[in-house]
Amino acid sequence: MKVALTGATGFIGSHVMTELQEHGHGVTALVRAQAQAETVAARGATAVVVDLYDRRAVASVLSGVDGTIHTASPGDATSADLDSAVVDAAIDALAGTGKPYVHISGLWIYGANPSVTEDSPFKAPPLVAWKLPIQTRLLDVSDMRGVVAVASTAYGDGGGGIPGLLLGSPRDDAGNLIMLGSGQQHWSTVHVADLADALRRVLEQDSARGYYIIDDGLHPTVAELTEAAAVPARAPAAVPGSDDEARARLGDLFAEVLLLDQGTDTTKARAELDWRPSHSGLVEEFRNGSYRA
Repeated sequence: MKVALTGATGFIGSHVMTELQEHGHGVTALVRAQAQAETVAARGATAVVVDLYDRRAVASVLSGVDGTIHTASPGDATSADLDSAVVDAAIDALAGTGKPYVHISGLWIYGANPSVTEDSPFKAPPLVAWKLPIQTRLLDVSDMRGVVAVASTAYGDGGGGIPGLLLGSPRDDAGNLIMLGSGQQHWSTVHVADLADALRRVLEQDSARGYYIIDDGLHPTVAELTEAAAVPARAPAAVPGSDDEARARLGDLFAEVLLLDQGTDTTKARAELDWRPSHSGLVEEFRNGSYRA
């Protein structure tokens, strides 16, 4: 397939590009600047410099490929506008074609839930509530193959924003890392290469549509993760914090999603995509893997 990819130079998107290329697909990377174009071209992709807010220009690129994966995100207050613009361009280009468009989302949209499935009710905290109407608009188009890949916290290869947050945790007077809240909340996680594998399978599977939860099924507590992060951070140990400390440090909106207790059931992805996570979990990665480099 010839696949359009946004975010190809980002943490997730760069792994998706590698995954696609290793399975024989050609990648057309939509990038915002010439420097990024040179980066992806050096890795064998076709680069197109385009403003992702330019609906007509993006639609023109998407109409010329066999499928699209959208991973780009500024990670700030403009994220909603960017996702909305790209989805609208995809609908313009792909409605009536049956071509696939894979849109990455995040598990926080389900709120606190120890066993999230694709059919679970949405309880999106304010930080991510904007995602829901955009995803609904995408999936309401019946004559294109819209997919929302609901990713857990991505980690691996020494990268990822949330692992970096844990590694940079504040310390107490003894040098111990301070956990987010009590540390008893469970997080859902997935290695970035396993996530890329799932996105590629969604693209290739003609029957795949709707929501897919992508998670490794391990569901460590924040205490377990922070204690493991203490190893590469060269801290003696990790100690519980408090919800108030987390809110003061990160702000109410961000702290709220990090204090969520979540687990998942990934039966749909495993059954329909024949997908299985194959990498070690984040606890092991902190203790003995890429974060110790």
